[in-house]
Amino acid sequence: MSEESVRAQLKEYGFEDRIVDMTDSLATVALAAEALGIEEDEIAKTLAFMVEEKPVLVVMAGRARVNNHKFRETFHVKAKMMNGRQLMDLVGHPAGGVTPFGVKEGVEIYLDETLKRHPVFYPSAGSTDSAVRVSVEEMEKITHPVKWVDVAVENE
Repeated sequence: MSEESVRAQLKEYGFEDRIVDMTDSLATVALAAEALGIEEDEIAKTLAFMVEEKPVLVVMAGRARVNNHKFRETFHVKAKMMNGRQLMDLVGHPAGGVTPFGVKEGVEIYLDETLKRHPVFYPSAGSTDSAVRVSVEEMEKITHPVKWVDVAVENE
């Protein structure tokens, strides 16, 4: 279901031709960047959290990491990552293929300020071996985020 829901949503916006299917795994930021021939920071990673029993996705630049203090200030709870079963049940995507596209109803999406560093990013396309090339503006248009947040710090 994951890849199909992503492809369906991207097709709605005319972006289905932007999906890149690879034979190599893109399950981590490092693997994806290497396979696509880009910098790690050009990967848009999607992190999944449980916030007061609600599934929340935060999309940020590949080299960034969650700052627990900023996360608590923004969401008023401690950052608690989802496990693999929760990802499939609540979000609809597998670990390594989590993306802000084609998610289940009720999932809240937030875009982190680190995405404003580059004009184009490659988030997952719903599997561990696919990605999609989108601009920041296109990602915002497709995902309809709740809002932009600042919950990340650079991973040096």
